[in-house]
Amino acid sequence: MKYLISFVIRKVPRKYLQLVSNVALKIIAIFYAGNKVEDPIDGRTYRKFLPYGRIPRANALSPGCQSLERHRLMWLYLQKKTNFFTDHLKVLHIAPEHCFIKRFDSMSNLEYITADIESPLAKIKMDVHNIPFSDNTFDVCFCNHVMEHVDNDILAMSEIYRVLKPGGWAIIQSPIDYSIEATFEDPSITSPAEREKVYGQNDHVRLYGRDYPKRLAAAGFNVTEDDYIKEMSPEQVRRYGLCQDEIIYRCEKK
Repeated sequence: MKYLISFVIRKVPRKYLQLVSNVALKIIAIFYAGNKVEDPIDGRTYRKFLPYGRIPRANALSPGCQSLERHRLMWLYLQKKTNFFTDHLKVLHIAPEHCFIKRFDSMSNLEYITADIESPLAKIKMDVHNIPFSDNTFDVCFCNHVMEHVDNDILAMSEIYRVLKPGGWAIIQSPIDYSIEATFEDPSITSPAEREKVYGQNDHVRLYGRDYPKRLAAAGFNVTEDDYIKEMSPEQVRRYGLCQDEIIYRCEKK
């Protein structure tokens, strides 16, 4: 299974995967019935999660709502440490994840807008370098695993800052190599094969290092690095299939 998933991820464009994966995973879920792990987003349990990734990670993908480790952690974080489920909020969700869209859209306290440059799941077609909303429009923005793809990440981060209201906040997650201090990017690297070799994925244009929060701050944000997973018990981490090195980057507009 892990080799099949790795092959599909590498060869099938994400926008097409988003259209067909839901049906396939619902069938696969039947064979993963059990009670050893739990997806906190939809409450379903399994004997284990599916492997996922170009280099497959064990126990990563929940077949029910298609959540990964980072999505399950973010859901728990939103419940425990934010006003997301209680206050009336206007929310912009860039590159919306399948596991969140219907749930967020159904929440009566949210005015929820999804946007992306190519995703068939988003309501609005939008380039994150030029967000088509006025200054100070949104209370909350989510933009996860996008900045490693864009030409100018500081500009994209600045656009998110611009459309947030004062006091508003965003969660902006990206893959980070914590073994390196400074983010590496080289505009001369353009071939997919070379990008995969250098950045780990053929559509990435940079590899973030430990300076990632400084780049977010350069866009204007007050950045909180919340290692929320360390507040959980080992049993919770195992039960929800979480990744030990995922830090939540909460970015607040001054």
